[in-house]
Amino acid sequence: MTISAIQKTSVGRNGVGAFILQCKRLDFHYCDWAGSSKGMNKHPVIRGHFINGAQHAICVRNLAKEQVLQKAEILRDMSGEKATRVKGGRVVGSLNEGIRGVWDPYHGAKAPSFAG
Repeated sequence: MTISAIQKTSVGRNGVGAFILQCKRLDFHYCDWAGSSKGMNKHPVIRGHFINGAQHAICVRNLAKEQVLQKAEILRDMSGEKATRVKGGRVVGSLNEGIRGVWDPYHGAKAPSFAG
């Protein structure tokens, strides 16, 4: 009798067991001596760097410190992927296939008859 290893039966998914933040770094670009960063010829910006290599920037010109914190939290909670609109089709997406499979009018015991 030989001993064999158990094959891997599950795939790790983000959020199951342990959650990994997708934002790896936030950079705050501003100027200390100008109201809206006049010395840099730019507006103050928060730039988020993500683990997939993407970068997103949010301008925080003339915002209160609570609003700047809110914008930083938005960047922290982003996934780094581009925003996409769901058009028709399946509204709920899943990594697992449905247990009943894909519906087809030709499935079943008797095929539909189109002859009159």
